[in-house]
Amino acid sequence: MKVVVLTGPESTGKSWLAAGLQQRFGGVRVDEYVRRFIELNPRDTCLADIPEIARGQLQWEDQARQQQPALLILDTHLLSNILWSQTLFGDCPHWLESELLARHYDLHLLLSPEQIDWTDDGQRCQPDLHERLAFYQATQNWLENHRQRFQVIRGNWAERQLRAFAAVEQLLAE
Repeated sequence: MKVVVLTGPESTGKSWLAAGLQQRFGGVRVDEYVRRFIELNPRDTCLADIPEIARGQLQWEDQARQQQPALLILDTHLLSNILWSQTLFGDCPHWLESELLARHYDLHLLLSPEQIDWTDDGQRCQPDLHERLAFYQATQNWLENHRQRFQVIRGNWAERQLRAFAAVEQLLAE
């Protein structure tokens, strides 16, 4: 099983690319649990919600892993929960990082916020490019510090798709 994670700031095409990767290569896709959480809890999210959100994401990921698909595509993983918790609340439950590091990921596709416009979908909260660039940099720093394999995906929508498809194609050929 090869595990690909789409990561980076909001409104960079993660969900769109995850769906496109699944359509192109098959496999199992795991969506972003926090979106469901927000739909079920239409209020401001708080630090006390982070453990429930993280456990929901882990449960979805672990259920998909049990299916042992040739390709597992994660629209996100706990790194987003960690960074959003730190960004919004200045704190994060410490167990999230150890849970994240306990799982194996073959490739992270790190999506850049540059060259595309931010889109408000009712759940997003970071329209400022400088804030999204800081989130991007924090993501890249974490991946580098923890020696996680990643490839930066940038460009317009068509270029992002081409780069993501090529990266996954290469991973599957290994």
